[in-house]
Amino acid sequence: MSRTAIIGILAVLLVIICAFLPWSVIESRHLVFTGVNGAGSSYGEPGKLNIFVGVLAVIFFLLKRRMAIWANLFITGFLVAWTFRNMILYSRCEIGECPDAGIALYLSLGAAVVAFLCVLLTRVPKKETIIKE
Repeated sequence: MSRTAIIGILAVLLVIICAFLPWSVIESRHLVFTGVNGAGSSYGEPGKLNIFVGVLAVIFFLLKRRMAIWANLFITGFLVAWTFRNMILYSRCEIGECPDAGIALYLSLGAAVVAFLCVLLTRVPKKETIIKE
């Protein structure tokens, strides 16, 4: 397994772990939001999609096929876009209430970007040539 695949898997695992950590806190209402617990808000549970996409990315990091690398490029790109969306959603001010964004929200975005870069830097295996005799 290449170094980029190992670093990419570790980054995706960090994204999955960050889904369970506090993403934002609203002190005035005593609410703590995580990626899988959005009780008391209309945010939903976007961390579940982070976990699902992260598991797919780990599976594709483990495969050495050319198509797996291309599929993983799409998957990790979607993971970056989704975590960026979560960062905007959980850190914005609404109706005069500004939440305190947790470090896990930014760690999740950073780890998703690292996973995407690892896919970009992965060497694509050469096409196998079949010699007919």
